[in-house]
Amino acid sequence: MTETPSAIAARTKPETLVSHTLVEDMSFPGLRVEKRPARLPDGRLVEGLYNFWIILDNPDELNSYTTEMVKGVILAFRAASAARDVVAVVFTGSGDRAFCTGGNTREYAEYYAGNPQEYRQYMRLFNDMVSAILGCDKPVICRVNGMRIAGGQEIGMACDFSIAQDLARFGQAGPKHGSAAIGGATDFLPLMVGMERALESGTLCEHWSAHKAYRVGMLHDIVPALKVDGAFVPNPLVITDRVLDEWGRFALGEPKSGDALEDAKRTLARGTIDLSLLDEKVEALCGKLMLTFPECLTKSLEELRKPKIEAWNRNKEDSRAWLALNMLAEGRTGFRAFNEGPRGRREIDFVALRRALAQGAPWTEDLVESLIPRARA
Repeated sequence: MTETPSAIAARTKPETLVSHTLVEDMSFPGLRVEKRPARLPDGRLVEGLYNFWIILDNPDELNSYTTEMVKGVILAFRAASAARDVVAVVFTGSGDRAFCTGGNTREYAEYYAGNPQEYRQYMRLFNDMVSAILGCDKPVICRVNGMRIAGGQEIGMACDFSIAQDLARFGQAGPKHGSAAIGGATDFLPLMVGMERALESGTLCEHWSAHKAYRVGMLHDIVPALKVDGAFVPNPLVITDRVLDEWGRFALGEPKSGDALEDAKRTLARGTIDLSLLDEKVEALCGKLMLTFPECLTKSLEELRKPKIEAWNRNKEDSRAWLALNMLAEGRTGFRAFNEGPRGRREIDFVALRRALAQGAPWTEDLVESLIPRARA
């Protein structure tokens, strides 16, 4: 009788397998790591194989990553690469509000603002996090459970696949909050959505719906998450039909307005969020990836990632240095404004800043303080 592959493995494997994991302890504050049993595309469990879930667990701050969380993500992706029994990596966040909204602005404002030498070291860690995603030996799926904004958008785009619940929003925040989207967005966006859309996202900082992000090629798939009267319904706040707007433009994914928007808000208020369809879609993709030769899959990933990696490696050091120095001026001001400003007023007065600079005002402490929004008396 012919031996099974499992029997051959049991008979021929070394007595001791060498560990290639850098650290065994993955307990970093704000991060959870789980090995979940793998499933076939039809949902059946597979004994002895797993998917490696890396979960940003800072929901009170919309899963924004702190310095310690970044360290943990780097090591978690390395551990996933080294794990013999892991099929795929699922990169996600806690809850249903956000996958990730970027770097932790409280930490930025209270520690890194005005300290370029410190922020440069932080950005080295951020660079290593992006590189760890791009260099993972396993396929990486971004499970977009909510907002994917700013640096969260950048680490999400570094992944191989993205599957989103359709209430999620996508976009950059840099020029509105004292930075530039040079932690990956300016590298990845032109490759993924073309130059005009990349410029739109990277400069205007207007958020895209999941439906628009899917339409322009940023996402692998989207699923509804809103349940109303026990049934899933598409995001009611945006146009989900294949219709043209008043200018004859394709409107799928654009926000509704007027009475339609008011009706949509009422529908949203009646519903509850359920991410079960998102989990099913993610597990099914992991299952499809499992039904391939593992080394052939890894080599395919390495080759297909090269345009992203080449763009990323061309710019990351220069970007790191610029972002560090920017913490002396616009970065310091923007992050402090977001951290200290009252709700709904977390952007500076851009017109006042431009007028002051046009008159030759230097970046003094007085200028910075004059730009921070304060609660009205």
